[in-house]
Amino acid sequence: MLESGCKAVKEGMLEKRSDGLLQLWKKKRCILTEEGLLLIPPKHPPPPQQQQPAEPAAKIKELHFSNMKTVDCVERKGKYVYFTVVMAEGKEIDFRCAQEQGWNAAITLQMVQYKNRQAILAVRSTRQKQQHLAAP
Repeated sequence: MLESGCKAVKEGMLEKRSDGLLQLWKKKRCILTEEGLLLIPPKHPPPPQQQQPAEPAAKIKELHFSNMKTVDCVERKGKYVYFTVVMAEGKEIDFRCAQEQGWNAAITLQMVQYKNRQAILAVRSTRQKQQHLAAP
């Protein structure tokens, strides 16, 4: 997703529940594209005297729509909306954001649009193969 130069549909902060024993909520800078969701650790400004190198790409987590199954379990509690992204292999990733941010709806909408584009491409490909086989 990073290499393909997809344009950002939505950018901002989301909180992701960690996988560890304590399951703490960690802030992530997120970029939603037409291909998926990028999770970037929030940047800490470097001290004025030192210049730190750019953040390594290994820290950026890509959740590609081709590996995403659903966006589930929307719950509103207090000022937060809680939701779960279910990946194709069954892994569940929990997120929360302020209610007015609408991340869950934006992710769902982009995922549906991505899956629709893939379905249309599959149908076109099948038709082209059939036409090619039918041609004398």
